[in-house]
Amino acid sequence: MLTIQIPPELEQQLSQLAAQLNLPLETFILQSLQQIAATDRDDTSKAEVLNGIYRALADVKAGRISPVETLWDDDSND
Repeated sequence: MLTIQIPPELEQQLSQLAAQLNLPLETFILQSLQQIAATDRDDTSKAEVLNGIYRALADVKAGRISPVETLWDDDSND
């Protein structure tokens, strides 16, 4: 069994939405959580993430980095 405590204002809003859809509150919350979980998946594979880290490390070692503060500087002033 899972117990979720939510603020009274949020419970009231969720109850109203569930009533509009003619669903029990618990069903509405579970369906909402399932929808969030289904759309919030990261499609980036572990291999892609690691390759990105290795490329970034190689850039750092080769001196191909700039301080974050300069990212928006006008390059024409160099």
